[in-house]
Amino acid sequence: MKKILVTGVAGFIGSKVAKKISETGCHVIGVDDLSTGLSKNIPTNIEFIQLDLTDKKSVQQLPTGCDKILHLAGQSSGEISFDNPVLDLEKNTISTLNLIKYGILNKSEKMVYASSMSVYGAVEDKAVSETVQCSPLSCYGVGKLASEEYLKIYNKQLPAIAMRMFNVYGPGQDMNNLRQGMVSVFIAQAVKNKKIEIKGSLDRFRDFVFIDDVVNSWLKAAEVNHSEFLKINIATGVKTTLHKLVQLIIKQDPEISFYINGTTPGDQSGIYANYDLMKNILKIEKTESIESGIAKFYNWAKMEKF
Repeated sequence: MKKILVTGVAGFIGSKVAKKISETGCHVIGVDDLSTGLSKNIPTNIEFIQLDLTDKKSVQQLPTGCDKILHLAGQSSGEISFDNPVLDLEKNTISTLNLIKYGILNKSEKMVYASSMSVYGAVEDKAVSETVQCSPLSCYGVGKLASEEYLKIYNKQLPAIAMRMFNVYGPGQDMNNLRQGMVSVFIAQAVKNKKIEIKGSLDRFRDFVFIDDVVNSWLKAAEVNHSEFLKINIATGVKTTLHKLVQLIIKQDPEISFYINGTTPGDQSGIYANYDLMKNILKIEKTESIESGIAKFYNWAKMEKF
């Protein structure tokens, strides 16, 4: 039985990845410090350890013999990263360095790392590929890019894949966190207040990827055989403007309205992905459409108490 370490196991994506991995017959050890994750998210059929990955001594207490490390723990908001850049660096980069050392000492097969489209920064209005030069606009993006570079340096000792996830959304997101997750923030406001506050232009665009496709990509990445360091966009390749996104939410309930108020620091004006590597390496050809994804998410949110 394979032993898999999954960090950030109380978070939106980490909890779902851990659940799916455990269903394949692997023994999953889940780690989270519960600073932002919710204990209710932790799958019941895994071994859970509450632990701060920024603390080197704590990381040394992790169980030995983990075959693979799926590292999804970290601070996940570009906006929040400006509040405390040092904390963001600790959560997203120091924790990764500690896990790299752990993985090398334990002779783990590989690490799959939760990176972000935030590493790119301002890009041209065309599908961005993994070869584009990165120039992040937020402290969060800087930390994620630094972690990628450390993984690249240590790749011969611990093969790694950086999953550059675009705007992930779907059932299970924390609907009370109004500073992280564009779609979840909009839908939370729509369900609660029938009004959506938008920070910035409606002409901005993103690549919104449904949670089920993201989880599937993580399972595929965990099984990929490779020796070189890989960076893979996790996205749909579809350019969706905020205007279209808002209209799709309003379609779920015509009583919903929206207004524009200010901007978000470090925000990208527009970005969407070239996802050829996701198709060719992870073998994921088809992804959930934004139309059906928003309908599923909104219907789930209506039933939630938040």
